[in-house]
Amino acid sequence: MAIFTEYQDRIFAAFWMTIQLTVYSAIGALVLGTLLAAMRLSPVPVMRALGTGYVNVVRNTPLTLILVFCSLGLGNTLHITLADPLSPTSIADSGFRLAVLGLTVYTASFVCESIRSGVNTVPIGQAEAARSLGLTFGQNLRIILLPQAFRAVIIPLGSVLIALTKNTTIASAIGVAEAALLMKEMIENTAALLLVGSIFAAGFVILTLPMGLLFGWLGKRWAVLR
Repeated sequence: MAIFTEYQDRIFAAFWMTIQLTVYSAIGALVLGTLLAAMRLSPVPVMRALGTGYVNVVRNTPLTLILVFCSLGLGNTLHITLADPLSPTSIADSGFRLAVLGLTVYTASFVCESIRSGVNTVPIGQAEAARSLGLTFGQNLRIILLPQAFRAVIIPLGSVLIALTKNTTIASAIGVAEAALLMKEMIENTAALLLVGSIFAAGFVILTLPMGLLFGWLGKRWAVLR
């Protein structure tokens, strides 16, 4: 385990970067995905078409391509860096924030479909009763549909979060110093492929396994009884 001892501090820093990418992207994807789900359920045809188009295009686009577009298209070509250019860490900050943007945009399409499937589990009679009481579409969604939908899709959303955690490794394609980038460097420097791979595989298991157990428990604890 001399390799682990040598790279210990950098390994922990890399996984801390992975955790930050996951947390910020998950928050952004949840917000954007909920808005997209509302658009797809909207009674306005244009909103439904926009939401459906977004989901179909983004969900079928490789994540690597989205992240590279954020880095080269937004960062290099349009100079939208999302960071202070005068900061000494502007390059690292820009890479991190553009990676969060790309992961958010991509993951939101899966969050949207999970929430929409949860809304479909709510008996249609409840939505009709809400409309008969004079509730608007927004009120119906906020008060009646979404609270039940979120409870119904806790486990699927947990699966999306686990997938997002593993997808953060693709951020290495644009130079973000997360776990996959350090693993590549360690393999090149030490050639201990199996040992280095085992270390990082164990790290991701430590991150994702508790998520699966937690969301499985929450799904059973907060399940909507029909």
